[in-house]
Amino acid sequence: MSNYLNNFNGDTICAIATAMSDAGIGIIRVSGPMALEICDKIYVSAAKEHNLLKHKANTITYGYIVDNSLPEENQIIDEVMISFMKAPHSYTREDVIEINSHGGMLIMNQILQLLLKNGCRIAEPGEFTKRAFLNGRIDLTKAEAIMDVISAQNNFALEASRNQLQGKIYKKIKSLREKIIYQMAFIESALDDPENYDLTGFSDKLDIIISDIMSEIGHMIDTADEGKIRKDGIKTVIVGKPNAGKSSLLNTLTGDERAIVTDIAGTTRDIIEETVRLGDIVLHLIDTAGIRNTEDVIEKIGVDKAKSMIQEAELVLYILDSTAEIDDEDNDIIDLCKNKKTIVLLNKDDLSDEIKITDDIVRMRFSDTSNYNLPIIKTSMLKGNGIDDLKKAVSDLFLNGEIVPKQELYITNLRHKALLQDSFDSLQLVRNSIEQGLSEDFYTVDLNDAYASLGEIIGEEVGDDLVEEIFSKFCMGK
Repeated sequence: MSNYLNNFNGDTICAIATAMSDAGIGIIRVSGPMALEICDKIYVSAAKEHNLLKHKANTITYGYIVDNSLPEENQIIDEVMISFMKAPHSYTREDVIEINSHGGMLIMNQILQLLLKNGCRIAEPGEFTKRAFLNGRIDLTKAEAIMDVISAQNNFALEASRNQLQGKIYKKIKSLREKIIYQMAFIESALDDPENYDLTGFSDKLDIIISDIMSEIGHMIDTADEGKIRKDGIKTVIVGKPNAGKSSLLNTLTGDERAIVTDIAGTTRDIIEETVRLGDIVLHLIDTAGIRNTEDVIEKIGVDKAKSMIQEAELVLYILDSTAEIDDEDNDIIDLCKNKKTIVLLNKDDLSDEIKITDDIVRMRFSDTSNYNLPIIKTSMLKGNGIDDLKKAVSDLFLNGEIVPKQELYITNLRHKALLQDSFDSLQLVRNSIEQGLSEDFYTVDLNDAYASLGEIIGEEVGDDLVEEIFSKFCMGK
């Protein structure tokens, strides 16, 4: 991280911080040691004076952006409001200027070019937040939470991101690290000064302490899968034979005629993707070609894609036409669904006199797979029946409960989960050493590994490559 800090010391960066589209207001953000001086060169007050250097911090002022290289009658580029935040009381802990201009793309780009001409450089993606992290204003979990707040797709994701942004994960990790380093320090002190530090019975006490820490970490790990699902949604594939009702299901869930529905088998030949909210969960839906044996070259490509998508899916919605008997093509689909979380939809339930497939028949066909508690739902895409039952089935498969307490700490970041698991495993090695009766100096290596893994979560022990990877995912002006 020191390399980054060295690079930043002499740089003043700028970027458009609002969406690149025509809007009422646009914001250009400038941060760095020369922010005020550079902006003063292109700003004049309502009285046409370059007086930005005289303004106090945390104030906003009205004036104009001007280009002095143009003829006097054409120098005014836009009328603006200028906000000034002085270091260290700013987002980046550097001097920060925000130019509030009109929101047209052309006008914002002209202002940006003026800043570049006068000594700024374009910010890298996420560089403002990266500076906030490297300058100690936020830890790495808060930095990641900022991106999560921006990209949140549902209320749970937003609430989890807010918790992380408010420092709940940071405080928890910090507390765990303090407990671990205290034990490491005690061991080192006892080994260096055995006359004043007694290790009698220490191993048994340490075993209890480590067990408690592992319990806390284990609980956080246990929340990760549900947290990720609630935050990011579920990759869901709709499969079945042609004309079973796959495209109708997609249209029903999206509330739109997203897919073509006809009586002609094989209408859907390519992948159609949509995102929908189903109760508390977001489903990333993929409607696939009807799976059947076909000589049509193009349709066969679609069928092969469908089979491939099943393997990648987190959830399979398998639609059966309940008025047609299960055949070998259905058996092939059932084989593809092995070891996948699957919900079977028996469609066309409104044609009660023509039903040929029952729950028992389906369960018998799935009996040699892992889907022993297979959810089976009777639906009618024509009448929209069964959708509420589908919502409950998805929730039962993926969530531990319908209600998520706001105070509950959920891990929603895969990087955090992996590092928590690394820390948990290292602590288990400490317990193994205690059980084997090894001397106390063996404990410190694994305790240090556990401490370091937790430190990586909050950015206290992290390399330049990871910093670069995390912040490269941010938008340009953040």
